[in-house]
Amino acid sequence: MNAQSPRQDPYVWNGTTYRTLLSPEDTGGAMSIVHGVAGPLEGPPTHVHDAEDETFLVLSGVMDFDVDGVRFRRGPMETAFVPRGTPHTFRTGPEGATCVTVLTPGGFEGFFAEMAAGGFELPRDIAAVGATAARYNSRIIGPGMARHG
Repeated sequence: MNAQSPRQDPYVWNGTTYRTLLSPEDTGGAMSIVHGVAGPLEGPPTHVHDAEDETFLVLSGVMDFDVDGVRFRRGPMETAFVPRGTPHTFRTGPEGATCVTVLTPGGFEGFFAEMAAGGFELPRDIAAVGATAARYNSRIIGPGMARHG
């Protein structure tokens, strides 16, 4: 068993503070776990992960999801699963939300760090966000549920 690397410093992008709790380096690439604290009514554009399944565990607040056209809400200690290749988006509730996201396999968590480091904003920098997402085997396909700008 490998020793885990220390938790990374938090980074902020798109109204959310992210912290990688478990990196792909800790798991031989099998998964990564990311903790996110988001403000009210925040969320990403509609997108598809071609390489990863994504599981959300809501810790506080509520999150509204749209997974392949099916809308539903999850609250504390409830989960949402998004299989790879599935269009999806989400939006936090009016109080914001805290969640843990498990990505299998790991790797996509680097996208959040790049977005924070580049200071990208939605919708202003959607082309750069889309280009970066493509490097992480993901595609931006729509505006999502959150209102940016």
